[in-house]
Amino acid sequence: MTPWTLVTMILLGVALATAMWLAIGLKRQLKRKELLRKEAEESKQQFMEEQARNRQLKQEMTNNIAHELKTPVSSIRGYLEILLGDKPVDESQRKYFLERCYSQTLRLSDLINDVALINKLEEANDLFAKEPVNVQSYIEEAITELSFSAEQHYVTIHNDLPGEITINGNGMLLYTIFRNLIENSITHAGDHIEVHIDCYQPEDATHYYLRLYDTGKGVDNEYLPKLFDRFLRIDEGRSRKNGGTGLGLSIVKHAVLFHGGDIYVKNREGGGLEFFFSLKKS
Repeated sequence: MTPWTLVTMILLGVALATAMWLAIGLKRQLKRKELLRKEAEESKQQFMEEQARNRQLKQEMTNNIAHELKTPVSSIRGYLEILLGDKPVDESQRKYFLERCYSQTLRLSDLINDVALINKLEEANDLFAKEPVNVQSYIEEAITELSFSAEQHYVTIHNDLPGEITINGNGMLLYTIFRNLIENSITHAGDHIEVHIDCYQPEDATHYYLRLYDTGKGVDNEYLPKLFDRFLRIDEGRSRKNGGTGLGLSIVKHAVLFHGGDIYVKNREGGGLEFFFSLKKS
């Protein structure tokens, strides 16, 4: 074999190896492009599905709001038509109708405030400022605010949390969590019950673990997964009679998530509901 033949064979080998390397690289590049294309399509599909879900949720919320507005608006209109009508109305009746109108306007105001709050939590929760706050102070504030309602229903509230619990959070939202949970027990758990607030497990480096439970009647297990849904009314007549917007527990869930925690609920052995939730320290 002559030197030129050997050189030629080496060059051909190098050329062949280079061609194979380029082919493998091209194949990998095409495979990567195909993978990226599929990922982009999947991402686009997921985005479209998410958009569709958001549109559906917004449509459902709009329909629910319209439904919730219908009753108080119709009631106010009916009372005012009577007061403004040609038929004489004595002073006691006039006072009754005006009181009912006022009651319905309060219901409307609560609904508008709750809808605004839950929308803000979902779409612009960065607008809620955080600072070091003492959770105990907001629990006591909620208990004080609800003391009259609790007395009317013979409900005793026990704050069994140990010592001071300080987190980096939003005071208004913390107050809302405890007020809505306590008010839910007062309104729906029945009379002559107790409400307890304590820790269901010791704190760790990142979170506090709290529990609020009552000794009332609880709910059917089929409703437990839906308790945090918006506008859920297990007993339509009772819920409307007692007021409420149907958004209280949904707001609680969003407020807990805002504080880096999680929440779940179950029926308590012996009767009543138990809410377990965590709050991130910082």
